[in-house]
Amino acid sequence: MDFKQIQELIKMVNKSNIGEVTIEQKDFRVTIKQKEDHVTQVVSSAPVHAAPMQIAAPQPAVSSQATAPAEKSKATEVPASNLLTIRSPMIGTFYRKSSPDKPNLVDVGSEVATGTVVCIIEAMKLFNEIESEIKGKIVKVLVDDASPVEYDQPLFLVDPA
Repeated sequence: MDFKQIQELIKMVNKSNIGEVTIEQKDFRVTIKQKEDHVTQVVSSAPVHAAPMQIAAPQPAVSSQATAPAEKSKATEVPASNLLTIRSPMIGTFYRKSSPDKPNLVDVGSEVATGTVVCIIEAMKLFNEIESEIKGKIVKVLVDDASPVEYDQPLFLVDPA
């Protein structure tokens, strides 16, 4: 493989949705990876268990501060003590859609039952469907799409009524 072929391969990978390509020929091997912010975050948080807490610890604090006024306005509609929480069962990257061209799995106001897929969490290049363990109506989405989440981090607030 010559230099021009490698350059063309890089251009093709950059224009596509391919995250990584490895080509091997006899004594030659080339790996091309796309650079994406959320992939970098997953890679940096996956190997060390102490690092994710340092990286993601500010996020819940920011989320709770950002959602505090919204929760107060929701408190007039639904008592906060009545709400149940769907939590993350793992560390990974949170996605609201099963693929970029599809609609959100659930939105505010969506009815969920036990077994309803509410989101996808990517962990180490595996996409895990997260199912609701409770029945009710989604009142609030607590995590932004394509952002890192921690184990047991709240993802959704559900009104069981």
